[in-house]
Amino acid sequence: MRFLLPLLLLLTACAPSDGVRRDGSDWPGYGGIDENHYSPLTEINDGNVGRLKLAWHHDIGGGGASLSAPIAVDGILYYASGYSVIHALDAATGRELWTYDPQSWKGAGQKMRAAWGVRGIAYDNGMVFTGTIDGRLIAINARTGHPVWSAQTIGKDDERYVTGAPWVFKGKVVIGHGGADFAPVRGYVTAYDQRTGKQLWRFYTVPGDPKLGFENKAMAMAARTWTGEWWKYGGGGTAWNAMAYDPQYNRIYIGVGNGSPWNRKIRSPGGGDNLFLCSIVALDADTGEYVWHYQTNPGETWDFNSAMDIELTRLKIGGKERDVLMHAPKNGFFYVIDRATGKLISARNIVPVNWASGIDIKSGRPIENPAARYPDGKPAIVYPSPFGAHNIEAMSFNPGTGLVYIPAMDQGRVYIDPAEPLQGWKHLDGQRISTGTGAPPPGVVPDRPATSFLLAWNPATQSEAWRVPMPGLRGGGGTATTAGNLLFQGNAAGKFVAYAADSGKPLWSFDAQTAVMAQPISYRARGRQYVTVIAGSRFPSAVGLAREWNYRTQQWRVLTFALDGKDRLPSVQPVETPVIDMPDFTVDPARAAVGAGVFGQRCSICHGANAVSGGMAPDLLQSGVPLDRASFEEVLRKGILRERGMPRFEELTDAEIEALQHYFRQRAREVLAAQAAAKPGAQTDRGLNEGQ
Repeated sequence: MRFLLPLLLLLTACAPSDGVRRDGSDWPGYGGIDENHYSPLTEINDGNVGRLKLAWHHDIGGGGASLSAPIAVDGILYYASGYSVIHALDAATGRELWTYDPQSWKGAGQKMRAAWGVRGIAYDNGMVFTGTIDGRLIAINARTGHPVWSAQTIGKDDERYVTGAPWVFKGKVVIGHGGADFAPVRGYVTAYDQRTGKQLWRFYTVPGDPKLGFENKAMAMAARTWTGEWWKYGGGGTAWNAMAYDPQYNRIYIGVGNGSPWNRKIRSPGGGDNLFLCSIVALDADTGEYVWHYQTNPGETWDFNSAMDIELTRLKIGGKERDVLMHAPKNGFFYVIDRATGKLISARNIVPVNWASGIDIKSGRPIENPAARYPDGKPAIVYPSPFGAHNIEAMSFNPGTGLVYIPAMDQGRVYIDPAEPLQGWKHLDGQRISTGTGAPPPGVVPDRPATSFLLAWNPATQSEAWRVPMPGLRGGGGTATTAGNLLFQGNAAGKFVAYAADSGKPLWSFDAQTAVMAQPISYRARGRQYVTVIAGSRFPSAVGLAREWNYRTQQWRVLTFALDGKDRLPSVQPVETPVIDMPDFTVDPARAAVGAGVFGQRCSICHGANAVSGGMAPDLLQSGVPLDRASFEEVLRKGILRERGMPRFEELTDAEIEALQHYFRQRAREVLAAQAAAKPGAQTDRGLNEGQ
């Protein structure tokens, strides 16, 4: 921990109060003051946004978290970088006040292979709350940066981890976890006392072993919707992302994840709805007791989880005002649900889907296409893909326009049972896999290119208002909207854009010099409205953009804007990061093929498909580490770079490490040959400093 200002200054002019201003001056949690990623501030509006300029910027060292949302309370901005390293900045100037590092990488172990960063933090009662990859929930004194308490939310040698934001309300803080895609995990959420860190209640999202008894009536009910010995596979249902607190009904709504493994034929071979997978579950905020649920995908088998945004408002439907919950999960439909009862009001697909023809309003159940469940070993091309029509990039709702703004995608995936007998969890080359699906047959591919776009959707009429195409396969970042008729969104091409919220007309843009995928926030500090967003690319592979982002040359930053701001970003200085080859290295194609398999199972999630990085991690074709056997082993087996986010792979054999070396040299020569064949000057950095 390090402190950059005297404590006296922290305790006076920059000290946060225990309360939160509800007039839009503060943005205390992931969803803002109302869960809708909406600001009621109007100083910056559609009439003057052309005057919006960079007010200050703050360089992030040690790697960022590209989908992490900052918060702002009483003139202080808080954000997380790396593995939940929390920073406090003066929100008007960007001056750093304190930094707290929980050093979660020390206890994360193999969890670092599956997850990175943290998507959000929260403020309440003078404390900042964060989860960590090693499963802790930490309360930090917002004035001083000192930890107040730390609670371990998972068990010893548990394979769960925390990357989602905490939710705070009524002296409580609630946290979920991830892990079901990589281990036999049973999901739950836990509430803690904000003052002491004492556990208050826990709600499991799927039932456990019946022989051990059920925790409550809800689990007994849910167990009747499972078959076989599901508990041996964990079941899944992790609440790893979105929730929402509803003060009107004193409820916390939980967005529940997919099954573990994905393929229902494995975890629940006799069928069944598998509650509460892919559901919104309403709990009593005081006791954690079950109130109601709505399941978007009964018996899900495609990774169509419902862990995406949950937004709350009142809509006039059929001439009557109703309290509603709005939800756009992965499966391609937009749902409007009655908050009082949990009953479906309306649902309509926001992208073309083929797994269902619609949602039956009376029963609330999807009208499924049986072929989409890849029966009898037959492949199925299913839309959407596991990336979803909407993923974790935040959507937002503007009560003034009545529109919801969704970072949307249209892409498909081929599903098929694995070639070997369905046997549940297994290890592939030492890496546990969770899908329970197989490789697609040759020539079976989605029938249209993947696209992405910003979609404005009218939830009252279930109709599209407008859309803006986005660059790349997953090109649109999280959104935030304001009462000034503005919608802010960054994109994969490096632009941060303000649109007219009612029409979608682009009104202003800023070149961030790297991708902007995190959700923005807006707040007031020293009487002035600001807009802040975190910039930095963590794409797991190069996505064919005109400007692909390089891990070694991009600069992660906090960018803050205000009317007539005076700051500028430094000019981009060209840096050569060439692909490296060893001319005297003789590639063995057989060993390279083995290396490709090892890379695909262990490395590609961060270093990119086909060993071409897109900013998430270093491009290994440009790295000298794999060239030196001793250095390579130090990184892989001993984990000397764990603090910087590189996991340890102690189980790799000598033959596998050598195979990786052959694979990298083979790919390096392929890339170099392609570069030589390409026309010179095909891609340039023209316009990098535009709009500053």
